[in-house]
Parts: sequence; structure tokens; C-alpha cells
Amino acid sequence: MKEVMLLVGTRPEAVKIAPVALALADHPVLRPVIVRSGQHPGMVEPALRAFDLLVDIELDVPRATGSRAELLARLVLEFDRVLRTRDPAVVLVQGDTTTALAGALTAFWRGIPVAHLEAGLRTGDLARPFPEEGNRQMIARIATLHLAPTDDAAAVLVGENLPGREIVVTGNTVVDAVQRVAAADLPARDPDLALLERVLDERSERLVLVTVHRRESWGEPLGRVLHSVRTIADRHPDVRVLLPVHPDPAVRAAARDVLGGHDRIVVTEPLDYSDLVRALRRAALVLTDSGGIQEEAPSFGVPVLVLRETTERMSAVEAGCAWLVGTDPIRIVAEAGWVLGARLRLPLGHNPFGDGCAASRVRGALERLIGLPSDFSSLPLPVRIPS
Repeated sequence: MKEVMLLVGTRPEAVKIAPVALALADHPVLRPVIVRSGQHPGMVEPALRAFDLLVDIELDVPRATGSRAELLARLVLEFDRVLRTRDPAVVLVQGDTTTALAGALTAFWRGIPVAHLEAGLRTGDLARPFPEEGNRQMIARIATLHLAPTDDAAAVLVGENLPGREIVVTGNTVVDAVQRVAAADLPARDPDLALLERVLDERSERLVLVTVHRRESWGEPLGRVLHSVRTIADRHPDVRVLLPVHPDPAVRAAARDVLGGHDRIVVTEPLDYSDLVRALRRAALVLTDSGGIQEEAPSFGVPVLVLRETTERMSAVEAGCAWLVGTDPIRIVAEAGWVLGARLRLPLGHNPFGDGCAASRVRGALERLIGLPSDFSSLPLPVRIPS
């Protein structure tokens, strides 16, 4: 057996890597090994639980200062220890986190091929999002295999003079993930969500889902967003707002200060992934600065207002699934009012980020990277690889 090491440090990484682990679970040669970095303690295991997956290796990364420098340094040391003892055939990293950067660097230094899942996303502005834009650009320079979610992302990589033979368009594995979890239709685990669902059903009211966590939104921009959310709730009496609050103490305090006490706004703890999917499925509108939700919402026809000035997921905007509104209260309230007033829903089955088969294409790309015979190929790639 050849090990494919899957690095996970945050909930979005866990959600997007889970379909790859499942696609490799029955492989005759490749064995998936999930490594939890500890970047976001307590967030990875609940996300994997939605897919009946467990962590194989847990890294020990105690943190004293909480700085990115400290985290990167500790992760590199721990990853190097694991790679030295396990010697995997390939290391797969996802996206643009500190976990992904540390894993890619360490594997590169040891001469182990790096596969970059969700490669090619760019805003072109190193400050937005920070530090993610810099992380993913650095990973691109040392990755062996670039697993691009869309043709646009692949074209970006080609424009950066990366060899076209190393770029494979797979779709985004988050579409695989959200389809799988939605099909399971598990009951709400969070008691606040369960109660909210009953109220919505009894009163025939609509749900607005809000998530905001990006570092560039902290402070005054976050305050503008939260006041806008309160105004939306005030102006639309048939709407209830759900905001699963980010663990950061400053974000939590701001959310409770601005939104607390409103009888139609529910602020909860972070939701398990299955609960988040439940909320997303029945939402009439989503306000978010999350990249993952921009990718997931089109699967359910839910309009999205993106609370950022730029997005690396322009496919959603260009497909008419999302609108960039920034953090300007006038625009947020106006656009939300238009969507809610029109009772807008988007066509189902037209998610620009994939068709739910991305993990099978990733499996095939990994087989070719490692040099397995074509007999092992799982699914032909029905997508274009730019020349």
C-alpha cells in the first residue's frame, strides 16, 4: 500500500478532504491517512463525523502566543517528524491555511510530491484575504499536482507559467460533501437550530443565514455588517436570522452586543457541518464572507450576498449565484431587500463549482501522479486542461 497523507487543520479543510478520503477508502493500492494539525482545536473531528471518518494521526502543537509564526514553526517540526517516519507517496493539502502551507513546505523539503486541492484561487491582492492569498500563491510554486476546482482557476495557474500537464480540473470536493450530507438528512443536533426550525414551520417564516469570520472584516467592517443584519431583521417581519458565531472572542462579543436581544435573531455556537447544511438548505438568503458557503449554496438554489470587497470565487458571481456587496450597510440592506422582496430562488443543478464527482477525479489524478497503471483509473476526466 502507498499512503496518501491528507492534512487537515480547520473545518473547511476537513469538509473538502473528506470526499477524497472516502474515494480512496476502497483503493487497492492507495491508503488515505488523515493527519490533524491542531490549527483549530475541536473543529476537525465534528466535521469528519458527518462523513463517518476518523483522524489517523494527531499532531502535538501547543501554542503559547497564538501567532501565525509560532503555529507555522511548530507545524513544520511536527509534520517533518511524521513524514520521516511514514514516508507517504504523496501529501495532499487543501486551500490556503497555515496547515496547508506548513505541510506543503515540509513535504517539498523532503522530496515528497505535493498535491494541492483547490488550487488556482486568486484575488490578486495579497492583503485580501490575508494571509490566505499569500499562502496559496506560495503553495502553487512548490506543488507537484494542481487540482483546480474550475476552468478559471486552471487558467490562472497556466497564466502563472505552471506546467499544464500538472494541472487537472476536478470540480470542488465541497459539492461532493454537501450533496452527501444533504442526502443523509440528519436531524438537527443543535437545540437552538431545532427550535428555530419548529418556529419557522409553525409561522411560515423565512430564514436568513449569516456567517462572518474573515480577519479583514474584524473591527469596524464587522460592526457595519452586524448592524446591517439587525436592520434586515427589523425591515422584514417574516424573516428570522441565524448567525452561528465564530469562536474568536472579539467576533463573539461584537455579535452578541449588536444582535443580542432581538426576538428574531438567533446567535448560536458554531454548528456541526450537518446542521450547517440543514440551515443552508432552507435559507431564503445567505450573507457570508465564507468561501465554502459561496460554493455550497448554489447546490440548493440559495442566493448569496458576499460580505467582501473581492472574492477568489468569481465563478459564483459570474453565474448569477452570488453578489459582491462588501461591508457597506446601504448596499447590504438594499440587496437583501431586493432578494427577499422578489423571493428569489436560483435554478437547481447548476452549481458552477462542480457536479459532485470531484473526489473521483482527484483519485484518478493521484493514481496518475504516483504512476499506477491505467487499469486503476477511477473516472475519466471530462474536463478541459488548459494548454
